[in-house]
Amino acid sequence: MSVEILAILFVFFTFLFLLSGIPVAFILSGSALIFAFIGIYFEAFDSSFLLAIPSRIYGIMINQNLIAVPLFIFMGLILEKTKIAEQLLLAMNMLYKNTNGGFAISVVLVGAIMGASTGIVGASVVTLGLLSLPIMLKNKYPADLSCGVICASGTLGQIIPPSLVLILLADVLSSAYQQAQLNSGIFSPETVTISDLFAASIIPSLLLPMMYIIYIKFLNFEKLDEQNKIKINSFDNHQFLVAFIPPLLLIFIVLGSIIFGVATPSEAAALGSVGALIISTMQSRLSLDIIRKSTIGTIELTSMVFAILIGATFFSLVFRGLEGEELIQALLVHGPENDYLSLIITLGIMFLLGFILDFIEIIFIIIPLFGPVLFSFGFDPIWVGILIAMVLQTSFLTPPFGFSLFYLRGVAPKTIETTEIYKGVLPFIIIQVIAILLIFIFPELTSFIPELISN
Repeated sequence: MSVEILAILFVFFTFLFLLSGIPVAFILSGSALIFAFIGIYFEAFDSSFLLAIPSRIYGIMINQNLIAVPLFIFMGLILEKTKIAEQLLLAMNMLYKNTNGGFAISVVLVGAIMGASTGIVGASVVTLGLLSLPIMLKNKYPADLSCGVICASGTLGQIIPPSLVLILLADVLSSAYQQAQLNSGIFSPETVTISDLFAASIIPSLLLPMMYIIYIKFLNFEKLDEQNKIKINSFDNHQFLVAFIPPLLLIFIVLGSIIFGVATPSEAAALGSVGALIISTMQSRLSLDIIRKSTIGTIELTSMVFAILIGATFFSLVFRGLEGEELIQALLVHGPENDYLSLIITLGIMFLLGFILDFIEIIFIIIPLFGPVLFSFGFDPIWVGILIAMVLQTSFLTPPFGFSLFYLRGVAPKTIETTEIYKGVLPFIIIQVIAILLIFIFPELTSFIPELISN
């Protein structure tokens, strides 16, 4: 059996097994070991590749960038479980209560703030759905639009720093970029840092909610019925400031310290966790039970991320040993006549995989395979990274398997049909595709802030 056929079968059966419901980490590592032994049997795989697995796992465990993952997760869970995010939504609704389309605009802005503070899509969509969907329906907003606004706003955390997507992307992109440079004979390779991606994502993360708001204003809602103002009018100025200022201040401190080089991502994440605890304590919302639940949730999510990362390391190592990297390079180099077409195909594959796979799985599977080849064409890894983050965010909204749709379906009233949720997200999917095209056509949208900071 030729090594090319074995590499193709390896990828095919791995993706086939991913549909079985077996934990992804076990599929990636298990299929890698199975095909490694098959390759050894057919003398198509060098067993010495397997000797690199312990050092690879050790490298993951001591990776300084990945230390930020559990800390940012913990910060997000604290802000969610202490209902600070909930109070933020109510305060924002008060601010826009007399604005045409004000409730929808409030949901977009709070979704952006929650994305920057928690970065957890499930928590954002569920919180926005529980709090704002009843209010929007009561104020005569169409059900499909209400669902679309909530789902789209809840996914903003995928592109707004400190997004977990950007943190994981930085590490995987850096490895792929360094591999491409080594393949080209550059033995002092440059890296991609988390602060690079955070700075590059600032303009796209502002652009997307602005486009949402422009669309909402374009719909030209009638003035909201004053009799339907519920709960939000109970906020006085002091309560508004207490609910609004601390989360924003925490976000600016955490992001600013990373982007301007004052602190490393792990240090900023630790600062954010301590800040979330301080805010919760000052507002008398913190309890031992919340700390316990947040800690357990952090352990569970972090374990899942690292287990998948280790499995993906097995996968990419065996795939490289089966000369899969050369196969992809041959397909991309000798297939499309244009390098940009190769990038579009790669982004399209990621978008389609978003229908069936989680973003973490896509990052750890696809980028190590396609990244080195794409970067050998001379593409800016930071620009490519932002495009990938935007595509992965869009995949959260695509029917029928978008994760945001599932989250909202779980908390939406039974009177709202699933087709209404699907219908509601379509305009926002179009908006996101337009935003991706703008970033693709104008790379300066991602390079302006990093260049400004470096100068």
